[in-house]
Amino acid sequence: MKWSFTIPIMLITFLLFTTGCWNRRELNELAITLAMGLDITKDGQYLVTAQVVNPGEVAAKGGSGGGHSPVVIYQATGKTVFEAVRKMTKESPRKIYPSHLRILVIGESLAKKGIGKPLDVLSRDWELRSDFYVVVAKGMNAEDILRVPTALEKIPANNLFNTLEVSEKAWAATSAVTFDELIEDMVSEGKQPVLTGIRADIKGGKKNSLSKQNVEIIDTPARVKYGNLAAFKKDKLVGWLDEQQSAAYNVITNNEKSAVVNIPCPQGGKAVYEVKKVNTEMKGKIKNGKPEIDLNISVEGNVGEVECQIDLTKPESIDQLEEIYEKQTRVKFKKAIKQVQENDKVDIFGFGEAINRADPKAWNKLKKDWDKNFENLPVNIKVQGEIRRVGTVGNSFLEKLK
Repeated sequence: MKWSFTIPIMLITFLLFTTGCWNRRELNELAITLAMGLDITKDGQYLVTAQVVNPGEVAAKGGSGGGHSPVVIYQATGKTVFEAVRKMTKESPRKIYPSHLRILVIGESLAKKGIGKPLDVLSRDWELRSDFYVVVAKGMNAEDILRVPTALEKIPANNLFNTLEVSEKAWAATSAVTFDELIEDMVSEGKQPVLTGIRADIKGGKKNSLSKQNVEIIDTPARVKYGNLAAFKKDKLVGWLDEQQSAAYNVITNNEKSAVVNIPCPQGGKAVYEVKKVNTEMKGKIKNGKPEIDLNISVEGNVGEVECQIDLTKPESIDQLEEIYEKQTRVKFKKAIKQVQENDKVDIFGFGEAINRADPKAWNKLKKDWDKNFENLPVNIKVQGEIRRVGTVGNSFLEKLK
C-alpha cells in the first residue's frame, strides 16, 4: 500500500521540475534582426549595424498607418562584435535577436583587414542559423547598404535576400554564398573563398535618398545593386573580379544556373545564346611531375535572340553557332583564369582540391607553396555547347523587313 501512494507523489514532484521551457523567449521581448552589417572604425573597433523588424508596420493590413518605417536601425561599436551587439540594448527596448538573420553585409575596409575574427561569434552562437547569405559592400561601409529603403519589398533585408537569389539564377556573374560555405572555403587548403559584391547607388541628396521619400517616387534616387565577385585569401579580401572572371568562376565551380551570351553570327551581326544547363567536370593530374587541370564543360541552351542573317531551319546553321560559342567560351575562360592567376594569385576555383583528389601524395608536397604553383598551373579547357531550341519561330521576322 505504501508504494501505491509513493509512486504518484514521486511522479508529480518530478513533473513539477520538468515542465515549461527554462530559456523561452517571448516575441514581444525580442528585436527580430533580418540583416546585419559589420564595419571597422578608424580606431579599430567594430561597428555593428542591425536592421530590426518593426512588427506593427509589417502587419497584414498595412500596419498602424502612422507612417513609421517597417524596420529600425540600431548600431553600436565595441572591441568585439559580441560587445557591440550587447551595447545595442542601451537604446533598443528589446534584445537583439539574430536567429532569423537572412543576410550579412561586410564593409570593404573590414574585408581587407580580415573577417575571420569578427565572424567567430556568429559561428559560435547556438541560436543562430548558418544558412544566411554573406556579401561585401564594394567601396563603402555595410551600414550604407542597410540604410537604403526599398520599394517592392517593405523590409530591405528581404529585398537583399530575394534579389541575390533571383540574380544568381538569371545572371552568371553573381553567386549566393551562405555562411557555411564561406567558412568551409576559408579553412580549405585547396580553394579560396569568394563573395558577391554589393553597392548603393545614391543620386542627389543623401538625406532624401535614405529616407521614406526614396520609395515614394518611380525613379528612386537610391538603390542597392549586386555586382561582381570579391576574391579572398583565407579571410582577407585581395581583389575584385570583373564580369567575365565572375562568370567563369561560376561555370567552373558548377554554380551557374543560367546566363545570356552574345555570339557573332557567321556572316556578321550577332545572336544570343541562352544558357539553360551547365555541367563542369574538373580533373586534376600530375604530368611530368607538375600539376595540371582538365576542365570538360558541357552546356545546353537555346537561341534567345537573332540580329543577323542566318537560316535556323538548317542543321548546319545550328552547328555553326554551336562551334562559335564553344570557341568563344574557351578563349574567354582561358583569359579569365589567367587574369586571376596573374592579378589575384589565389585559387578560388578549387584546382588544389582537384589535385588532392587525384594524387594526395603529390598534393602534400605542392600545398606548402600552392599559391606559387597556382600562378603557373596549366588549365586545359574543352567546351561542348548544344542548342536545344530556337524559340517559337524559325527565322527572324527581321529578314522580311529587309
